[in-house]
Amino acid sequence: MWLYYLALALTVVSSVFYHIIQKSTPADVNPIISIFITYAAAISLCVLAYPFFRSEDGFILSFKKLNWTSYALGLAIFGIELGFLLAYRAGWNISLANIISAVAVTLVLILAGITIYHEKLTAVNCAGLLLCLIGIVLIKI
Repeated sequence: MWLYYLALALTVVSSVFYHIIQKSTPADVNPIISIFITYAAAISLCVLAYPFFRSEDGFILSFKKLNWTSYALGLAIFGIELGFLLAYRAGWNISLANIISAVAVTLVLILAGITIYHEKLTAVNCAGLLLCLIGIVLIKI
């Protein structure tokens, strides 16, 4: 059960640092070079972390098991990185860009969850979503 909470805590802490660091990236730095170095650092961390996440299949077979999702995720992550970097350079406040993006993403993912994964929404879920939408309207007023 600890992994359940530890995983979410890792995403929260990492996301906070992510946005602070993105907002702090100098405006005169080429955004593509910045992202390139970001991924070089991430690859270095993957190399260091690999011994702790070894599989019985070994390194080469693990690569052979990959499918389109790893490549598509790379494209999506690149879009997120570039999008937030450009949003902050365009003047978005760190306190607003993520929340507005997150609510918009949530609304799209609700549709995906319902149509692709056949998830169900309860009345309480719908009430929470309505409050999120009201919150976005209030933030932008």
